[in-house]
Amino acid sequence: MPEMPEVEVTRRSLADRLQGAQVLAARLGAPLRWPLGREVDSLPGHLAGALQRRGKYLWLPLDGPAPGGLLLHLGMSGSLHLDEAARALPEPRPRHVHFELLTDRGLLALTDPRRFGAVVWSAALDQPPAAGLLARLGHEPFDPALTPALLHDGLRRRRSAVKAALLAGDIVVGAGNIYACEALHAAGIDPRTRSDRLSRPRAERLLVSLRSTLDRALALGGSTLRDFRDAHGMAGAFQSSAGVYGREGQPCPRCGTPVRRIVQQQRSSFFCPGCQKR
Repeated sequence: MPEMPEVEVTRRSLADRLQGAQVLAARLGAPLRWPLGREVDSLPGHLAGALQRRGKYLWLPLDGPAPGGLLLHLGMSGSLHLDEAARALPEPRPRHVHFELLTDRGLLALTDPRRFGAVVWSAALDQPPAAGLLARLGHEPFDPALTPALLHDGLRRRRSAVKAALLAGDIVVGAGNIYACEALHAAGIDPRTRSDRLSRPRAERLLVSLRSTLDRALALGGSTLRDFRDAHGMAGAFQSSAGVYGREGQPCPRCGTPVRRIVQQQRSSFFCPGCQKR
């Protein structure tokens, strides 16, 4: 599933090329997770603004006769691609492409084989449906307002495992499964540790590790385990440098203990039982 680094990599690869583009046509394919919320024929004539990200959502403001914007989610298997050479909607519609936005800068297409993604119209980010979809999101990981004290306070209100608390996304966004495993390993924290029992110093170490992990993921273009490509068609490389994720039975790069895999909330957790402590 594309997580925050993959979505941010997508935003960066699209932002400059899309801003100021005029919408010429739009087309929907098979139904996605939620309906668009307006007639697709009403989109031509709008001008694209600055592409933004909140959590794993992208917001493309559209200025025009009825200003608003498109809130996009890549779901489990989605990716966005901008074909700058395209001057018309392709016939027939390519397989697994379920939303197309033709602009005078090229064709923006959402490819989503599993169709858990979404493209939703909203009059503004602070109005429904966008406001409701974004309401429960926690702090962005690089937000200066996310202090160690704030993270510690959020974690100590939970009785779940610390990894589950990170994945919930209502304390901090961006810690997807791969990145939560890697950040906990870097911080020396067992993923099964009860979040309400994490000390303030360990919470501070976790925040530092989470930020450094996500920063490295952004520099490497995110992770590609199956489907993800950025808007240029490039795969991510973070998974190749992971310390524990996907390395069951291999030696921990820090202490040499074999990496262990367990299942938490139907997700694989990889950790080192030698240097990650409860």
